[in-house]
Amino acid sequence: MAASIDRAGASALKLDSASSPSLAFTAFDLPSTNQRVLGQPHPNGTVIPLALRPSTHGDAEVDLDTVVDTIKSLQAQGDILTKKLALHGTLLFRGLPIHNAEDFSKFAHAFGYKPHEIIGIVVNRPLLAPNVAPANEAPKEVLIYNHNESPQVPHAPEYIFFYSHKAPEIGGETPISSSLELFYRAKEEIPEFISDLTEKGIRSKVVYKTDKQYEGGSTLKQAFGKEVQEGDDEATRRAKVEAQIARYGRGKHTTWEWTDENTLVLTHRLPAIRKQPETDLPTLFTGLAAYYKSNQINNSVTNARQKTTQQLYGDGTPIPEKYLAHLAKITDEIRVLHKWQRGDVLVYDNIIAQHGRQPWGGEQSDRVVMASLFDGAKVPGAYSDSDWAQVVQALDG
Repeated sequence: MAASIDRAGASALKLDSASSPSLAFTAFDLPSTNQRVLGQPHPNGTVIPLALRPSTHGDAEVDLDTVVDTIKSLQAQGDILTKKLALHGTLLFRGLPIHNAEDFSKFAHAFGYKPHEIIGIVVNRPLLAPNVAPANEAPKEVLIYNHNESPQVPHAPEYIFFYSHKAPEIGGETPISSSLELFYRAKEEIPEFISDLTEKGIRSKVVYKTDKQYEGGSTLKQAFGKEVQEGDDEATRRAKVEAQIARYGRGKHTTWEWTDENTLVLTHRLPAIRKQPETDLPTLFTGLAAYYKSNQINNSVTNARQKTTQQLYGDGTPIPEKYLAHLAKITDEIRVLHKWQRGDVLVYDNIIAQHGRQPWGGEQSDRVVMASLFDGAKVPGAYSDSDWAQVVQALDG
């Protein structure tokens, strides 16, 4: 039996497969605070997130091996789940037998994507299981506003998996919004800003230091020093770091400066507007609203994060605050907040969907979310003809 898809409506959707006929994934509705119908340019009636849960004949117990086999079978039959991600932006899986990092790793790898190597991201993510690490571990008071993953560097993942190992009673939701819808609204409401982004792109300046700059941040060695050995002299250490930077494949559009022996300043010219593969729809791939929101929160952590990464137009001129505020206004109107239940898994198509993290009450340890990042078969396309407008996969190394 081939995988069947009932298109009578999101809540009537059912995915099953020939290799695992005893299990299917059935769509279900979420509260309006957690799920909404997307606006243009999405097809009418498209919801975010698409919520799926396993169903079995006779309510038999769901086991992880069968879940993994079903995922693999659906992907083998036309990349069904990948296409759902490209349509909805985000999938929620609830009711899965996932209880730890190892279970989560097996589930995420079943989709068949290539694990993403983090290069140059200023976040400390120790490995918990194959391609599984903690999600951002900044203090619980810190708001991490909606953004695409890794917009400040040239090498970004296409797919992001989040698993809730422990959910707080108050707060700690994960926002979900569409980058396609954000671009559409911004082009309608602030067209001059979209025109400027198209012409100039973004200049992203990131500071890396030998020591961690804020709680949850990484060091220079964690960002670029995977080949650096204890005892390397300064010239060797710098050469190894610079070889990792060269893997971005950006040529003149990525430059760097050693301001002292402990500090590296890296500058990229990047496209904030990219195109979704297959559809060629423009998507606002950015963290600009997140930087703006962080700047509004006056505490030492966000100030330190703000100093670490600076965002300007590609020609080095500042981006007017009114545009950033308007992006945040649109985002507030189009996002939902996912209220976690233990065991939930959210899967994002990072090219067209944004995520974040709300503050929460209680203890720091009351919220435990793990992440797994993967590359897709294609990178986003260029929105303009400028040579800086096309990103590429990082070179193997």
